[in-house]
This record gives sequence, C-alpha cells and structure tokens, in this order.
Amino acid sequence: MSAFDKLPLALLPHHDGSALYVPNQNPKLLDVLKIRIRIHKALGPVKEVRVRFSESGEAFPSPVAKVVKREGGWSWYETKITIHNPKMNYRFMFLMASGETLWYNTLGLHEMIPADINDFKLNTFSSAPGWGKNAIMYQIFPDRFARSKHADAHKTPSWAIAKNWGDEVIGTGPGTSEQFFGGDLWGVIEHLDHLKKLGVNLVYLTPIFPGMSNHRYDASSFAEVDPLLGGGKAFAALIEAAHKKGMRVIGDLTSNHSGVGHEWFKAAYKKPGAKESDFYYFTEKNTKYDSWFGVRSLPKFNWKSRELRKRFIEGSTSVVARWLKAPYKMDGWRIDVANMTGRIRDEDMYLEVAQVIRKTMVDINPDTIMLGEYTGDAAYEVQGDGWQGAMTYSNFTKPVWRWFYNENAKSRPKGAENPPGFSMWDGTPKAGGRELVKSYTQFIAGFPWHVRLHNMNPLDTHDIPRFKSYAIKGAQKVAAGLQFTFPGIPVIWAGDEFGLDGFNGESSRTPIPWNNERPHDTKMIDTYAALAKIRSSNSALNDGSMRFLYASEESIVFVRENGKQSILVAATRGADNKIVLPRDVVANIAKAENLFGGGKLTLTSTTVKVPGEKLSLNIWRLPAKA
Repeated sequence: MSAFDKLPLALLPHHDGSALYVPNQNPKLLDVLKIRIRIHKALGPVKEVRVRFSESGEAFPSPVAKVVKREGGWSWYETKITIHNPKMNYRFMFLMASGETLWYNTLGLHEMIPADINDFKLNTFSSAPGWGKNAIMYQIFPDRFARSKHADAHKTPSWAIAKNWGDEVIGTGPGTSEQFFGGDLWGVIEHLDHLKKLGVNLVYLTPIFPGMSNHRYDASSFAEVDPLLGGGKAFAALIEAAHKKGMRVIGDLTSNHSGVGHEWFKAAYKKPGAKESDFYYFTEKNTKYDSWFGVRSLPKFNWKSRELRKRFIEGSTSVVARWLKAPYKMDGWRIDVANMTGRIRDEDMYLEVAQVIRKTMVDINPDTIMLGEYTGDAAYEVQGDGWQGAMTYSNFTKPVWRWFYNENAKSRPKGAENPPGFSMWDGTPKAGGRELVKSYTQFIAGFPWHVRLHNMNPLDTHDIPRFKSYAIKGAQKVAAGLQFTFPGIPVIWAGDEFGLDGFNGESSRTPIPWNNERPHDTKMIDTYAALAKIRSSNSALNDGSMRFLYASEESIVFVRENGKQSILVAATRGADNKIVLPRDVVANIAKAENLFGGGKLTLTSTTVKVPGEKLSLNIWRLPAKA
C-alpha cells in the first residue's frame, strides 16, 4: 500500500479540466494553455510537477510547473502546453522528494504508468451555446402531459385505442404503444406557468411528428407536426409562449430510422426504381429491409444516400433546419438513438452524420444545442466534435439508482422484469456511497469538461422506470439534490414532481393528474423549485469544478468551485455521524451559508464536522476569496 492510499479523499490532488484548472475553456489550434493542479502537503514533499501531453500521436513533457498560489495546506502548480492538435490527451507526473514518481489522471493517483485512455481530454470542439450549462430541463411526452379542449375536435386515429385521462397505463403487452390519451401542444401551453414555478428554462419534447403510435418514434413524416397535437400552429405558439417566459424548447429527432408509414419508405417499398430506394437498406427488390433491432415498423436509414442527407440533415431546406427557422425557431435537437445512427455491419458514418447535423444547425442558428442519446457509456465517443452532450445513464443515473435502490420495492407487477429496464443495472443493483463516487468517476472521466457540463442528468426518463418506484422511501429529495448540484443538465421527467410511479419505461408515461385523476403527491414541486433557484443563482453549480471530499457507505460530500464561490454539498442515504473533514479542505469554510437543508457545520481549529442525518441534503455557499 502506498502512502497516498491512506490519504483522505479530501486531501488528494485535484484537476478536472474546468476553468479553475484550464482557464481557457475555448482553445483554438496553437493556443498556449495554462494547466493547473492543486496538491496538498499531506501527499508529502513534491520536487517536480509536469504535464505529460500528446502531440501528433507522440508523448511529451511540459516545462516544470511553478507554484502560483498557496492556500491552507494546498499548493497550486501551473505549467503551459500548446494545442498542437484539435484533440489532445494529458496527465500529470509528480516527482516526489522521496524519489518516488506518481502519476495523476482522470481516475486519480497511480504508482505505475497508467493507460492513455484515462488521460484528461482537451480539444478545440467547445461549441455549445452559452445558455447550455445553465439549463434546467423538463421532459414532456406529449400524449400524456396535458389535453386541451382542442383535442376533443380530433377523431381517434385508426391505430389508436382511446383512453380517458384517468385510465391506467398499460406497461407491457398488446396495446402498449396504441393507448391514446390525446395530450396536445395546446395543453402544454396551458401549463407553462407550472414549469416556470419549477424553475425550468428548457423544455424537451419527445417526437411531435405524426406516426402510428403514442410515442411517435415511428414518424410518417418530418414535414409537419402531428395534427393530433395541434399541428404547426400549436407548435409555433408553444415556442413563442415559452420564449416569452424565458424558456427554450428542443425537439426529438429520429436520425436512425423512420416508421414504415413514412412517405419516403412508402415511396420505395417494393419499388426498386424509386429515388428514395437508397434511403433505407432494402434487399430482394425492396421487399426486405434492415430495421432498428429487428423491429419491422422502424426501418433504418442509409446515410450513404446523398439525397437523404439533402432532405433530412444537410442545408437550409432540410428537416433539421426547417424547425429551427421561423415561424418555429426551436432551440435545438435531442437525437434519438444517436449511438446507432449511421452504423450497420461494416459501415460507420456515425460521426460524419453528427457533424453534418451540427453544421446545419450552426448555419441556421449557432445558439442551438444538439444532444445525443446513449443508453450506455457515451464518454468514449461523445467528445464535442458531434453531439455537444449526451443523454446517457451510465455516469449519473445508474450510480444514483444503485445507491438508493430499494431491494423490497413492491411496485413491479407480476411477470415484469427484475431488475427493471434495459440492462438498467448491469450488475449488482445496490451499492454504497463509495461505489457511487467510483462509478461516477469512472464513467464521467472520458468526457472533456465542456461536454460534461452539457450531459443530461436524469433520475429517470420516458424509457426507464420511475426512480421513486424503486428507491427507498424519501430518497427522491436527496437524489434530486444531486441532479441539481452535479455538473451537467438536471432533467425533470414530467410527473416526477407529482410523485408518480412506473415499473418500466412504458408505465412511467403516466398522464399528469392536473385534476386529481389519480393518486399523487405534490411535495416534490417545492423541492424542485428550491433546488432550481439555488442552481440558477449560484454560478459554481453551472460551470464550477467538482471535487469529492468524502464518501462512505451512507454519505457523500463534494464541492463545486469557480473563481467566484464554492458550493459545498452533503448527501446521505443512512445516518453518518463520522463526516469529519480537514479544516482547509475548502477555503473560507467559516463563512459557509446554508442554502438548503438547514444543517450546521461544526468547526475546530483543524477539522470540520458535517451533519449526516439519515436521508439529508445540505447545500452551503462559501465565498471564493476572503
């Protein structure tokens, strides 16, 4: 065991790529960048610090770092490197006075030389809009959010099974995708004040295009908004109303597939001579075709087609561009099944497609955002040169679920999956706070900092079970606190604030009980509103570095820091009365002001004792300077 293995988490060296450590957050090719790291004296006497960085595929050492600041027991070291390539990796080397050499990368300290794959990532691709890191997102599944009086004028489509707003949602079996509750975009407009109360400033709508299912991921056209939702008129009105209230709106685009009812597919099916024939992967005279996971109703797009690109993603007349322009002026896209788009057998156009979509968006409105869906690990591919952030579950959702997992959850009906969801757990369902920190660090490590700030942090979504249904009682408040204080975009899935249940993704798509149509609990509304206010009024929670200070089976403590302030956060599952930190772990700890939870820090000349009541969340604000 090395000496550093005995160091408390709070006193380990730290660097994460944020502005405190890399002041230039938008580097260009050949820029000279300052690179900083903080090292506590508890590590032992340090003789020399350097950065080992990549240049054109080779590794080089930086000049010896100089100490530029000391505070408490911390020394801040700084050196410089040049951005020779659009993408570069780097890690730190410490030559200790003892003669030992230590390495520091995204996973922490190492005695042996670590693999390059876990180096810090630096690139010139930072392009997300300025508002992205300040976003507080609310996800809406249109059929289930709100039904206006306009919906009564629409006949039930032939594919649908009409349901009343208070009817039970089928979670499995026949009829799951055909249940039709009739929510529309006019209904969303009627409840924008509810979103405003929650502190939401970004609305994410799942597909609004016509299809032959309630989820509309099987689009029959990208040229119009589903008339059942109110059509283009309602969509334009919604975006205008949202903008007036200080909210932005993004849509959901299926770049991987369409539905079999799509006009392009119908034009080519069994018609080899059609110009749309190369839009899909047809064989046998266009009678057979590839589809998403073999689901025949979702034929897969063939992105080798130049005409498909022109119509769908490239240029000012494309589908991507159309909805970003007047009269709609949408603020971005979440790309469905982004990880599979453009990929099949020996073909891989994944990054190329992403870059074409992004160029089109920039040409129309550079102040838009593009987020890609990844159900699994996204860090190895999402670097900002395509998607600017990921809707992913590996780095945030799964670790948090595991920490709060209720082994005695009774919400799962007989015959449903256990564990729930699509590989939701990938192993042991329950884990402690130490495992949360380890898992989060492992899966977040591969993202450049600018991407990390724009990843979505959902507790749940329309595709997985409700967090509340599988968590220990009372955990949602604490877990929501992590959403709003971790780097990334906090995501409220419509209905979470009403305490709705859902044993899988389908059953979590529950109509919102605006008029008490089903049992619900509204106490989370005020919690979300309070957390959103804290997030929006404290810049460190939008762009500040993140440093874990403590982790046990039952609790975690971390700090978000920028040049203006520090935000200290303590979250617990069970009681932990042993949370004691070194006094100099955060500057100006004596000036801590509690923003949430009411807990008090107990200070001595050398330590800070943090309150650790069961299922507690405490947030403190500290000034960055004395």
